[in-house]
Amino acid sequence: MTRTRPWDAAEHLHDESDIRLYIEAALDEAPDDAGFLAMVLGDVARARNLAELARTSGIARATLYKTLRGEGNPTMATISKLANALGYRLSLAPIQPKVTPRPRKPRKAA
Repeated sequence: MTRTRPWDAAEHLHDESDIRLYIEAALDEAPDDAGFLAMVLGDVARARNLAELARTSGIARATLYKTLRGEGNPTMATISKLANALGYRLSLAPIQPKVTPRPRKPRKAA
């Protein structure tokens, strides 16, 4: 019987480039899901130092653990504090409209 263990993204975030790409991919995947973003920031926090994050973010440790597990519905203020403590900031970007080609008119025969 093959034994496996749960995959943990934090174990694969070795440097700032890994972290940046992970956050970008998460935002592309689910840009409107605050709980998912909180879990992603939790992975980043575990790859770094969770106790230090609690201290620098000003968020109570119990609240931080609950938020980073994706439980509840984290507020924008909480997500912003977490991002800032990790060295990131939230920003808005315009949504690129889907470009659909216009149908070409048939050419008239000469």
